[in-house]
Parts: sequence; C-alpha cells; structure tokens
Amino acid sequence: MENTTYIGLSRQIGLRRAMDVVAHNIANANTPAYKAERLVFQEYLAKPEHSEKLSFVQDVGMARDQSIGPLTTTGNDFDVAITEEAGFFVVDTPLGERYTRHGRFQLSADGQLVTGEGYPVQGAAGAINIPTDEGRISIAADGTISNENGVLGKLQVVDFEDPQQLRKAANGLFSAPDGVEPNDVATPSLAQGMIEDSNVQPILELTRMMDINRTHESVTKFLQREDERIKDMVEKLGKPAA
Repeated sequence: MENTTYIGLSRQIGLRRAMDVVAHNIANANTPAYKAERLVFQEYLAKPEHSEKLSFVQDVGMARDQSIGPLTTTGNDFDVAITEEAGFFVVDTPLGERYTRHGRFQLSADGQLVTGEGYPVQGAAGAINIPTDEGRISIAADGTISNENGVLGKLQVVDFEDPQQLRKAANGLFSAPDGVEPNDVATPSLAQGMIEDSNVQPILELTRMMDINRTHESVTKFLQREDERIKDMVEKLGKPAA
C-alpha cells in the first residue's frame, strides 16, 4: 500500500473518532454537569529507511472543557450547584472516593445525604446526616448545612492541580488515578436550589459534526483518486513494450 494511502487512512480514523466524541457530546447536552470533550491530535512523523519523513495523524488523548455550564434554579433544597469552574463534590462509593459536579442530592431512608444512586455525599467530617423533622434545611455558599437548631455539617468540596487527569466513571462520577490527590477548597462557592447544566453547546457541536463529515468526504475522494492513479500506473507499466 502506498504511503499516501496510509496517511489518508490515519486521517480518516482520527475523523471517525472525532465524530464519535461529537455525537457523545450531543447525546449529553441535557446531562447535568456534563463537560464537553475533544480529541487531541498531533502530527506523528515516521522516517522509514531510504525515505523522506512521513506525516501521519495521531490522536493522543481526550480533553474536557472545564468551563462551568449554565445554572438552573430547581427550588429543591437538596440541589446544590458549584458556581465556579473549579471544584468537585466528594462521593463515597463501593469502589472508593469519586468526584462529581452533579449536585442533585437527596435523603436516604435513614436521613443520610446521598446521590441519586444512593452513594453518601461526604462532608468535612464524613457522611452527613440530616434530621427531617427539625425545620427547613439551609445550605450556605461555603457548603455549611444547617437547620433551625444549628449546624449539621459542611459539604466537602475539593479540586485538583490538573482536573484533566481525572478518569470518567459511571453516573457522572470521576476517579483520581494513583498519585493524584485532591485538595480541599477552602472557600467554595455553592448555590442551594440550583443545578449546573451541561456546558455542551448543541449548535457548535452540530457545526463541528458537519465539518468533520465534509473533511471525511474530502479525504475519501483523495483516497479514491490515489487508488485510480495507482491502478492506471500498474496498467501502463504492465503493458508490453511495442
């Protein structure tokens, strides 16, 4: 196979992966706290023996758009949004600590603050227990939870030196790889009765999808022309001399 064909195929493979990512973003445009993702590409240079350098396309990873999504008022006392770009809530799961910006919490049967999946939400001193018969619950901007009888606990909010290192897990959660440690946010900025929406912009994603599709079609036509050129060359070289 010709080098030009290999290079074209490397571009097509990258475009197909980029299309999958864009489609995933669009599918999560209404998922609370979802962060849009982008494939990161770079040029991959290869220098075969007795040949010039060849420039391939290589996807080297995924980058998340960490910008904050729009905030929606829900009026639910146990919905909490982080109103700044930095910060994650801490959740205790059977697989260990996980991190999320999806602050749609609720109370378990025994009065513990949990996620929709039933995972305990962590406070500065561990799990948070809230009595249901002692008046309305108030959650301050710094995460302090209280009722008419006083303070019940404080939501733990952490951040990471490089949030891009976090790995996606199920149910909108993230895990930290070995060696990546969270740092407590000293003065978090929270809003009770609100939820952070996805930061995906559907119109921009659809535009990217159309651009990827056009580029893919262009590369396909290039490969078809290359195939025709090679066939024509083989036919001409294969004819006996007159």
